[in-house]
Amino acid sequence: MDYRITNSDIDKKKVKLLLVEDDQAIAFGLEYSLAKEYYEVTICKDAASAKKKITFDDFDIVLLDISLPDGNGFDLCRMIKMKKDIPVIFITARDDEGSVVMGLDIGADDYVTKPFRMLELQSRIRSVLRRAGKEKKEEHIIQMGNLSVNISEGKVTKEGKEIFLTALEYKLFLTLINHEGTIITREQLLESIWDVSGEFVNDNTLTVYIKRLRDKIEDDPQKPSIIKTVRGLGYKV
Repeated sequence: MDYRITNSDIDKKKVKLLLVEDDQAIAFGLEYSLAKEYYEVTICKDAASAKKKITFDDFDIVLLDISLPDGNGFDLCRMIKMKKDIPVIFITARDDEGSVVMGLDIGADDYVTKPFRMLELQSRIRSVLRRAGKEKKEEHIIQMGNLSVNISEGKVTKEGKEIFLTALEYKLFLTLINHEGTIITREQLLESIWDVSGEFVNDNTLTVYIKRLRDKIEDDPQKPSIIKTVRGLGYKV
């Protein structure tokens, strides 16, 4: 079985974003840029379709133009805020003070005028999501055959079942993973883990911890496929 760490080791939970914009070029440009940042973008080109989407679907944030073919964004923003607790950012060419004040007064969480810089808009989106407690979460997950290591949560699972590792065992395993494909010496391992338990870890103790770790993660600890011994040199994942 191939235990090599794959390029899919980072999984991101996508933020569902509704974009209400009648300018097709702007809409597609935003969709392209935001999709690369792991946003799931739904586009509506008018107020009517946006109202249906808001009513029947769930979104984490709405980007909303003011000038729409069948109405205006102010009314749509009021409707959104009445129905659901969803952050709203106006993105519009209307930069007069009255429009800005009205947009914020009716409940919009931010107001961005066109033309805008994409990085600035992304920063504003993240800021609004953070304030609303809906910022997208990132998980760093390493998959090794039937073994999964969630770096973000410090959790190891095998075939979907969690494996309990002590702090020292987890630190030892993580050190080996971080050197995937290369040999790491016993001295390097000792240096990386000796202070985890608050006690000095000697060479004999390291052998014990390697055995315990193999007993927990290997299908056959007597013939390890994940943590391999390189005789005279050290270990390799």
